[in-house]
Amino acid sequence: MADGLFIMDAKGRIITWNPAMERISGYTQEEALGRTCALLECSRCFGQECPADITQCGVTRHGGNEAKECLIRHKEGHSVSVIKNAAAVAGADGRLLGVVETVTDMSELVKARQRAEEAARRLGEVHRFADIIGKSEAMLQVFTAIKATAASDATTLIHGESGTGKELVAGAIHFNSARSSGPLVAVNCSALPETLLESELFGHVRGAFTGASRDRIGRFEEADGGSIFLDEIADLSPFIQVKLLRVLQERQIERVGESKRRPVNIRVITATNVDLQTLVRQGRFREDLYYRLKVFPIGIPPLRERKEDIPLLISHFVAGQNRKTGKQIRGLTPEAIRLLMDHGWPGNVRELENAIEHAFVLCAADRIDARDLPLEIRHGGLQTEPDRGRPPWPKARHLTREKLETLLRTCNYNKAETARRLGVSRTAVWKYMKKWGIPLRPAP
Repeated sequence: MADGLFIMDAKGRIITWNPAMERISGYTQEEALGRTCALLECSRCFGQECPADITQCGVTRHGGNEAKECLIRHKEGHSVSVIKNAAAVAGADGRLLGVVETVTDMSELVKARQRAEEAARRLGEVHRFADIIGKSEAMLQVFTAIKATAASDATTLIHGESGTGKELVAGAIHFNSARSSGPLVAVNCSALPETLLESELFGHVRGAFTGASRDRIGRFEEADGGSIFLDEIADLSPFIQVKLLRVLQERQIERVGESKRRPVNIRVITATNVDLQTLVRQGRFREDLYYRLKVFPIGIPPLRERKEDIPLLISHFVAGQNRKTGKQIRGLTPEAIRLLMDHGWPGNVRELENAIEHAFVLCAADRIDARDLPLEIRHGGLQTEPDRGRPPWPKARHLTREKLETLLRTCNYNKAETARRLGVSRTAVWKYMKKWGIPLRPAP
């Protein structure tokens, strides 16, 4: 027999011990005969130590048990994974005659399972790092860069187009670093004018300016012991650039209206979707600050350059929408997948996520079809979208407050989508909204 087999008499002594048991346990027949099964030190003898009296054994009291995976102790001291099955044998008068047990060696299967689990774990690491998903060579390089910079406190500059996931990368760096127990404070540098941004970053003291009725700490102090993420760093004014350079050099800040210097223990992570080197050459960004920021640069590739990641991202977004909506959509039809693979993705991963969310609203079947996708994907981009009786969206030079508000409502206040339809950057949309006093979110 390939399986181990041993039999015990009514007193619990081993009377049969086959060759497979010798191989599995390491005990020869001569060593095992006359002893109890306690020599195996089974890990699942009904949750108890093996009793000296076989009548107290769980097998005899319960009449037998189903096959159970457990561990037995090999003669040489190591554990062996097995499936053990035992049954009590009684005579016609009900008296116990003995116990028969079989033992199946699971060592190779357990090793194979462990190898599979390890492979799955490694695959998961490749496909997903924190909340970033990808298996392309470009994304593997990003994952490697995140791990490298997370192991240090170096100032990091993340560069990538809108919608590529720069904030996710910043979060992955922080939460995989020694500062993970500290705060991660995010600031959009294009969302506020210079005066408000200065107070937001550095804080202010009472009476520093009109309306400053009390002292307020800034975002740098909030991030003490953790990390601060400065998005849209290219939009900083020259004045704020000087103040940020001083923070990077001295790790100290001064609140607005105060001359006292306060130390801050922070890690600075910045992001931009424009080429800072070009801005440096144009004199719009300080060269010394640029080199301070790019101690460790990380470039995130656009989605159109890593299309092999699109199926993974689709599965992730479909699963997320299923949880959110309670639907049970199993995936996409081949035609829908083809359209998504052929699309240029100017809005990158964020645009893909929005497209799946759009499809969930329309989809009434168990698979998303081409007709469920947004028009710009079905028709190869907005520029080739057929005329359906409505005027095209205006270019920025003809933009008015009313037209921008209409477009924002159409895009559910998604600034990136609004920017794509206008043919401008997301930063430009923020600036127009600030200029005309348009709220960042729709009124409830």
